Amino acid sequence: MTAKLDPALLPGLLSQLPAWSLDPAASAISRHLEFADFNEAFAFMTRVALVAERRDHHPDWSNSYNVVDVTLSTHAARGLTMKDIELARFIDRAAAGV
Repeated sequence: MTAKLDPALLPGLLSQLPAWSLDPAASAISRHLEFADFNEAFAFMTRVALVAERRDHHPDWSNSYNVVDVTLSTHAARGLTMKDIELARFIDRAAAGV
């Protein structure tokens, strides 16, 4: 099992993820993304889904036309782990088209 992050590490890690919001009550981070249209949003989700499946770490997310809302937390650890930070980093790159 992946270890839950030490809360003392969160400010430093989250400073590298400025587009993400921490929800301490849910032990999760979330991000709201808007794309030009549904096709761009769906392409983004597909790219993330393929990586998430390879990593066996899946986001909680929703899509409405050009909007994608993503929440990350490691359910098995009941909180944030490096898996969430690493997937958030990938999501940021995918959203930027990198």
